Amino acid sequence: MINMRNVVFIVFVMGFSCQRNPSYFMTQGEIFKTSAHIKYEYVRALDKEIFARLDSFDLSLNPFHPQSVISQVNRNDAVEVDDWFIAVFNKAQEIAAQTQGAYDITCAPFINFWGFGYDHLLSDRQQILDSLRAFVGYEKVALSDRKIIKTDERLQLNASSLAKGYAVDVIAELLESYGITNYMVEIGGEVRTAGNNPAGKAWGIEILKPIDDSTGVVREQQTVIHLHRAAIATSGNYRNFYIKDGKKYAHTIHPKTGYPADSNMLSASVICSDCMTADAWATAFMVVGVEQAVCLAEKIPNMEYLFIYTDDDGQWQEARSANFGKTL
Repeated sequence: MINMRNVVFIVFVMGFSCQRNPSYFMTQGEIFKTSAHIKYEYVRALDKEIFARLDSFDLSLNPFHPQSVISQVNRNDAVEVDDWFIAVFNKAQEIAAQTQGAYDITCAPFINFWGFGYDHLLSDRQQILDSLRAFVGYEKVALSDRKIIKTDERLQLNASSLAKGYAVDVIAELLESYGITNYMVEIGGEVRTAGNNPAGKAWGIEILKPIDDSTGVVREQQTVIHLHRAAIATSGNYRNFYIKDGKKYAHTIHPKTGYPADSNMLSASVICSDCMTADAWATAFMVVGVEQAVCLAEKIPNMEYLFIYTDDDGQWQEARSANFGKTL
């Protein structure tokens, strides 16, 4: 649930004539064990409305909440899924089909095995991975009449690769329902913007260099982009990883092999009209590597991208779409 003790409200610009004049507010808090920052221009703070919506979303797709819809689905409880779950599930299945399973939210057992859920690196890991593969695969799960149908009850879903992005969209849509046209919603690094910032300019979004740092302290800027009305998500293996016997194990898992993805991609930043799509594709691109990522991205309408990768000599390189870096 949302940690209300961490909520902070800041007024950026005060109206002069009366308190009903629009001002810029910022609401901060936590969801999905990550931070949320929402800035918007309105006549009052919408803290109660924002956190009520995030609390409801939390009960749908937070895998850490035992009573969430996705937790009940993973336990095979008799539960009807809600509209938020349906939107995430359908988007995940769409991208899984487009990537031929390189993106797959049924790979939760692999994620857990490699230590991003519980203990890892057992001596007989290949045998265990082979056994887990029997109930991993997007084609082994379907949605019918608001119920999830599995071919194997051991199958589990992990929607972390797009749920944060969708939470951004949910809050953006809430703000727009109040007629708000200037806002920036950021949850766990995924961002959606509209209109202008308090200075009357496009929102500036920083993209960091993909420097290995599990503490999250190192923050070196790669570039800054400016967005008027767009969403951006970045995926990388430079934050969530561990080192074991001199080898790096990152949190992006290749659903086909069961192993951490071993591509040449260091980070993938994706711009789309909605943040859920950007979030999911950023993860997919991390799995497939830069060459296939460029081929896929160029076929997707209204998508811009920046891929940072290593070449054959181990040097950092960039691949970016024609309009990435322009004000969007």
